[in-house]
Amino acid sequence: MRPPSSIRRALTTGLTALLCLPLTALPAAASSEQRPRLERLDRGLIAVPASEGVFLSWRLLGGEVTGHGTTGMTGADFRVYRDGRAIATVTDSTNYRDPAGTAGSRYRVAPIVKGREGESSAPATPWVKSFYDLQLKKPADGVTPMGEAYTYSANDLSVGDVDGDGQYEYVVKWDPSNSKDVSQRGYTGNTYVDTYELDGTLRWRIDLGVNIRSGAHYTQFLVYDFDGDGRSEMMLKTAPGSKIIRYTPRGEVASERYVTMPREDVKAGYAHGDDYRKSAADYFEHVVHMFAKWHEHPEVIAGRWPATLEAAFGIEPTHEYPLSREDAVELATYFIDVYAPSRSGNNRLREFNGFVITGPEYLSVLEGATGKELQTIPYKPGRGDDGLLWGDYAMARIEPGNRVDRFLSSVAYLDGERPSAIFARGYYTRTTLVAYDWDGRRLKEVWYVDSGHAPMANPFNASPHGVPGSNPEYADLTTQGFHSMSVADVDADGRQEVVYGSATIDDDGDLLYSSFAQGPPQSNVPGQNVRLGHGDAMHVGDFDPDRPGLEIWTVHEGGPWAPYGWALREAATGRVIHGGYSGVDTGRGMVGDIDPAIRGVESWSSMPPNQAIEAGLWSARGDYLGRNAPGTNMSIRWAADMTTQLVNGTATTVLQTPTIDDHKRGTLLTAEGTLTNNWTKGNPGLVADVFGDWREELLVRTADSGAIRMYLSTEVTGRKLYTLMHDPQYRVEVARQQTAYNQPAYPSFYLGSDIDWSKVPVPGKN
Repeated sequence: MRPPSSIRRALTTGLTALLCLPLTALPAAASSEQRPRLERLDRGLIAVPASEGVFLSWRLLGGEVTGHGTTGMTGADFRVYRDGRAIATVTDSTNYRDPAGTAGSRYRVAPIVKGREGESSAPATPWVKSFYDLQLKKPADGVTPMGEAYTYSANDLSVGDVDGDGQYEYVVKWDPSNSKDVSQRGYTGNTYVDTYELDGTLRWRIDLGVNIRSGAHYTQFLVYDFDGDGRSEMMLKTAPGSKIIRYTPRGEVASERYVTMPREDVKAGYAHGDDYRKSAADYFEHVVHMFAKWHEHPEVIAGRWPATLEAAFGIEPTHEYPLSREDAVELATYFIDVYAPSRSGNNRLREFNGFVITGPEYLSVLEGATGKELQTIPYKPGRGDDGLLWGDYAMARIEPGNRVDRFLSSVAYLDGERPSAIFARGYYTRTTLVAYDWDGRRLKEVWYVDSGHAPMANPFNASPHGVPGSNPEYADLTTQGFHSMSVADVDADGRQEVVYGSATIDDDGDLLYSSFAQGPPQSNVPGQNVRLGHGDAMHVGDFDPDRPGLEIWTVHEGGPWAPYGWALREAATGRVIHGGYSGVDTGRGMVGDIDPAIRGVESWSSMPPNQAIEAGLWSARGDYLGRNAPGTNMSIRWAADMTTQLVNGTATTVLQTPTIDDHKRGTLLTAEGTLTNNWTKGNPGLVADVFGDWREELLVRTADSGAIRMYLSTEVTGRKLYTLMHDPQYRVEVARQQTAYNQPAYPSFYLGSDIDWSKVPVPGKN
């Protein structure tokens, strides 16, 4: 039995004490009968033309595994059939190269368990080329209210079995060419999300409408079987104007229907034809209204904020409150034309347009197969305001709609059996997460986490980052979140936790820990116990096979105000195992077994050139291996020997052709005619084990976004492992991969060239 939450919080409060904890073994895994509910997948047999014949790859299913041997997992061997005739029996892997195979060959595989042959797979014929193109239906181009033209390209991807046939369907998010970061001004085109069969059949599309801005931080969509009926649902943020479009098998529009607005919104006069995007003139009026109501703001009434705007701006008082409209206009003009530019030349608020900072926000549950709306509820929490309370006006860069509109999502087996949906809002200042269960009819809130706003003495001149939130229970969550989150069973109790950057939420919604450390002498916070803080890249898995439990590798952007630029932490406690101070924004980081001669998984961080610090490559033990580190955009398990490769394709001004590169062997694949996404992020649409053996496939858009191109490794491997999609941590991390700054998925066990098969969990057994 776990100790009560209050005791666990006491045990993990304050990293000064945390840093002094001895390294101890993790608690034994829970002995309950709970099992994570995972998909029932088919054999996933794929045939690919190779340099010598045809390469075949298929799944070992988690339920077939009974134990381990010297080269992999045991439980089922396989007989391979070509054109109805047995040609091989494979015992050491789930792949085979048929030297006599041709383009017209027809293959099946059948499991052999205890000498008896089971049901054969569905037939497979070789792909025409070494890759497969899933044809897409691109949305039409558009023009913004400012007269700016935009086009569409395929962006993030996810997978789910939406119809229960054991095969994945493919969910594609379409980004307009004018999609924006939350800090960038301007209108965007609508975001679309499509669901396709592998043969290119478009089942349905949701047009999120003008009231959902387009960009990496706005739309996070979860595709998962939440209710256990064998078919995946989709959950995502919607708004008035979000419309579901269903298609016939011939590709014609069958129906169009808006999401259902709550009755209270309809009564309040909201409608699907509303457009809440702010023009520059709209924003000026928004500021005028905000200033006219200044005397009514709860923070002003409570005495926590200046009683007058003049005091907030540091000028002599000239107006009486409540402000008249004329006075509110005068102060709004001063704020936009004088005060804001004096803080930063980037504060061009006369050009502020395209943001959605008012209007209803919803969370919708949609049937994965048809797009049928199952339920729509108000999004929790709502924005509350345009970011004033969130610190968007407080710092030198005044950025309304920035910190308030940072969204994340994931899936977690909080009870060890049923998948729950996790949606988050905010991480720089106020930090919120809400967990829902879906029973097929209604969403049920499991828990809600809210740090409360970071208190500010002056919302127009403050430093809210690193300030504890106003809710004592979760106060230490502020500024600890990243541009992604991960889910893993960090305390080995059979239930998954949410790793929210530098903090972790326990399965019951309590704060398990928030990682702090002392600032080094050369920092701006020497000797102070401060947050590890926000960063752009995070990886959670078993990276050191000689240490018990999981580890977390993170990079941090706090510069001289952060104790670390990069750090490897113990996932169970948040304790730093090893790391280094950088003094600058350490923007990227990655992990992978890139050198089989070195024990464990290597980790590395990227740094600006000519930095006089030991940034670069590290062993799992913390040995510095030099500055020669590979890319940091996305990793992939592509090679036969279970080492890690990197997907490269970063773009600054010119889009680059993506490649798969091995740290020792060089380039293994050049994906000609394709592109990665998000410019400097350079991430593929998806990297995941979507079919074939345990290795991951590369899914990237073609240069014209006419298709999603799928690549599969054809290196013959003698290692036998069940599909990674039957590892609960890996599966939920694939569902999470589409979120904000896409990060790789990792299994719950150590996966590297020196894998210990005896420590690989047998699915369905504790």
